Amino acid sequence: MILYLRLWFEFFKVGLFSVGGGLATLPFLSDMGQRTGWFSANDIADMIAVSESTPGPMGINMATYVGNKMAGILGGIVATLGEIAPAIILILIIARILKQFKEAKVVQNIFYGLRPASTGLIAAAGIGVAKIALLRLDLFHKTGAFMDLLNWKLVLLAAVIYITLVKFRKHPVLYIAAAAAVGIIFRL
Repeated sequence: MILYLRLWFEFFKVGLFSVGGGLATLPFLSDMGQRTGWFSANDIADMIAVSESTPGPMGINMATYVGNKMAGILGGIVATLGEIAPAIILILIIARILKQFKEAKVVQNIFYGLRPASTGLIAAAGIGVAKIALLRLDLFHKTGAFMDLLNWKLVLLAAVIYITLVKFRKHPVLYIAAAAAVGIIFRL
């Protein structure tokens, strides 16, 4: 029972403070993983890959994944409910208040001010994902060799994907499928 309460509370905090969507949850999830030991930085990279390739919001998918990993199906449900509870509560409060004050300059300025905060959270998440995926800091610290700093296969893959995205502009599902195939080939 304690684990379920902790799952709910931890994901309630993530849902409450991660303004801006799924990628904005990554700094909070990273902190949670370090504090609780429920998952590692590499697990976060895996969660991102799975969450991006499955339907639904990324933060919700990640909450479900962690909850299920820690406490089975009921844990997944509890973590997911914890993640969405703040949004539901805030939307109900804001909807009630906004009816009265939607034209107020202060309200408009608050929403305008949230944009850079969301951008900053998403940028921090992107940098964190790039750091996990492209850098091998543990190996670099052991050897001190610059060539060990980068995960060269993934840097090459990222460059190819970027060039392909810019040149061909196909549907994102094709890139997800291609990246999955390349990932499977790299694992072999």
